[in-house]
Parts: sequence; C-alpha cells; structure tokens
Amino acid sequence: MKKILLGAAFAMALSQVNAAPDPNFHIYLAFGQSNMEGQGDIGDQDRSVDERFQLLWSADGGSCNQGASKGKWIKATPPLAHCQGAKLGPADYFGRTMVEKADSQIKVGIISVAVAGCSIKLFDKDNYKSYVSSQQGQSWMIQRINAYGGNPYGRLIEMAKKAQEDGVIKGIIFHQGETDAGDGQWPSAVKKVYDNIIKDLDLGNDIPFLAGEVLRTGVSKGANNNIAKLPQQSKNFYVVSSEGFNQALGDGQNVHFTSQEYRDFGKRYAEKMIEVLGDKLKPAAESSSSVAESSSSVAESSSSEVASSSSETSVEGSSSSENGMGFTQVENFAGGSLSITKTGDIQLSVAKAGLLTVKVYSSLGKEVLDLSGNYAGANTLMLAGRLPAGRYVVSALGEGFKATKAVMVK
Repeated sequence: MKKILLGAAFAMALSQVNAAPDPNFHIYLAFGQSNMEGQGDIGDQDRSVDERFQLLWSADGGSCNQGASKGKWIKATPPLAHCQGAKLGPADYFGRTMVEKADSQIKVGIISVAVAGCSIKLFDKDNYKSYVSSQQGQSWMIQRINAYGGNPYGRLIEMAKKAQEDGVIKGIIFHQGETDAGDGQWPSAVKKVYDNIIKDLDLGNDIPFLAGEVLRTGVSKGANNNIAKLPQQSKNFYVVSSEGFNQALGDGQNVHFTSQEYRDFGKRYAEKMIEVLGDKLKPAAESSSSVAESSSSVAESSSSEVASSSSETSVEGSSSSENGMGFTQVENFAGGSLSITKTGDIQLSVAKAGLLTVKVYSSLGKEVLDLSGNYAGANTLMLAGRLPAGRYVVSALGEGFKATKAVMVK
C-alpha cells in the first residue's frame, strides 16, 4: 500500500515553486537590424562585464563568444546577437547601465535577435516566409537569418519563453527602420509585431517598448519620421533620441553609429527604461534566502498541522502524476481527486460530501486565498482574476481527502 505524507508533499511543492522564476532577474528583449546587431569595434573596455549582466545566447553557433551556445545563459560580453558580423551595439551598454543603476539584488538578462538590412516584415510571424524568399539573393542576410533557424521572430519567442523560466520580462528595446524608411505603414507593422510578442509570451499590458532613432544624417534619416509616430500606436511606445550622434562609422552612407555612440546610445535606452519602469525596478520584498526560510517554516508547520488534525497522516491507495511543472504530486485517492487544468483552475472531485479546508499559498509560503467550504461531486475553483499571475500551491484537507499541488495562475 503506497503512502505519501502530505507534509512531505507540501514541502516538495514549495521547494519546486521556489525554483520558479526569480523576480529579481529582470529580462529585456532586444531586436532589430544592423544597428541592434552592433557594428562598432569591440574595445578592451567592452570585454569587462559585471556578472549580474547575463545574455541568453539565441543564435546557432557561438564560436565568436566564449561559452556561448543556443539557450544558455552566459556573461554578456559582446557580440550579443550572433557570430555573423555582429559587434558592439546599444544593447551592450543598455544592460550595463541597468545593472549599474539597479539595486545589488537585481540581475539583468538580455535576449538579442537582430539581422542586418532586414525589413520589419522579417519579424511578422504571419508573412516572414515570403520576405525571406524575396531576399534569397542577399546571401549575407540569409546567413544571418539562418543563424536563427530561418525564423528570427520564432527564435526570439522561443528564447524568451525559456528565459521566463528563470526571470521576469520587463521590457523591449528595438532598433530597426532604416530599411523601411519610405514605408508609411511601418509604425502599424511595428505595433503588430509588439502585439504578437505580448500575446505569444502572455505578458501584461504595460510592457514598455523603446525604439531608437537612426542617425540624423545619411541615407536613412527619413526613418525618424516613422519612428516619431510610434508613440501614437501605443501608450507603451517610447522614442530614444539620437541627437548629437553624427560622427557615423565611416561606412559611406552614415547608417551606423561609432563604438562610443553605441555606448552612449545604450545608456540613453537604459535611462529611458528606468524612467518608464520606476518602482517596478525595485527588488522583490524578500530575498531568496528569506524565501527559503519562509518555505521551510511553512512546510514544517503544514506537516505538523496535518499530523495534529488526523491520526492518519498518509493518503492510502493514492497514485502520483506529473503536472508538467517538474515534480510528482498526490492525486486520485479514495476520497476523490485534485487536479489542475491547463488554464490554472483547480478541479476537485469529492466522493463524499463534506467540509474541505482548501487554501492557496504564495511561493513564499504565505496564505493568499481561503477556499474552504462544503464540497460535493465535481467542482471547479477559478483562480484567474482572483490572484495575480504567478505560481502558487493549493492544499486541500478533509475526511478521507488530503492533497497538495502546484498551480500556475496566468
């Protein structure tokens, strides 16, 4: 006869929830074309990076960046985008400045996906294939696109979802538009890409999107007319000025910034992000050590509470299953069953009508919702809208019924 102690199950659930995304790991998406790739020479000063500034390498192949491989966090030394000619760009000193200005508890992560010369059409998930087909004669661009598996937008989302397992996406920085300088529909096309990112990553409605101006001289200067219209598309859109950047890289067309201008531009992006996010950049109220202490305390008290509430502290004839969150949970007992739907709702099936103590705890082990009451038959307990998005633990206790499960509220 299989026995699973509820106190142990609760401790296991809490320990796994505390392996959830770190609220003090702030992640930013960076995408665009050549200026976001970075075209500035990498100097000695650029190779020294604070350990708190991390990069999730997004490209196939990482020989140009020591230790880089797709989907792996590494220290954010340039280049950040790929090994097909990317150098120093604005994302480098954006991240460094965010770390410098942040509380010491905060880490910053960057996900960079950028393709030189590309139109915004490359990031349109519905139509990118036709755009890629139209660029087959541009071998240098196709090489960059292929570094992202042939679908840069798809790779950005793939890596961002992976990053969400470790931290919290706070904002997006963007530099693109030179190629589309004459396209009056570009602002709305950018908004479509932004909306898709928000939807595909299940983000909130307040994620800031910072777009940098192009050089105010040179062949692409007209793109600034489009960029200036972006804030009309969304309250979350902001423009980062390129005023004073006019040295240019010497590429003959005044398209790319110099290394020093990239450094200064990155700082401007960071200053704007800090201004926009404000208090959202403050560290979570409790450090990871206090979280662990709180979880341990709650697990111990829960185990004691269960032991004292019933002389039988184990679940008889129970089975276990995986809920996709990486750990085993109690399920299907003689008294009924407790399961979690994909949408994050609790389903209780009770064989014998009666009083159940049903409580929901935060990842810190704090009780946040009491759903106790009389239950009979099948019951669905909705959590969406009642709790902020995040990971929780639900505990149910009654006659012949004991269970503990993790739940993700979206």
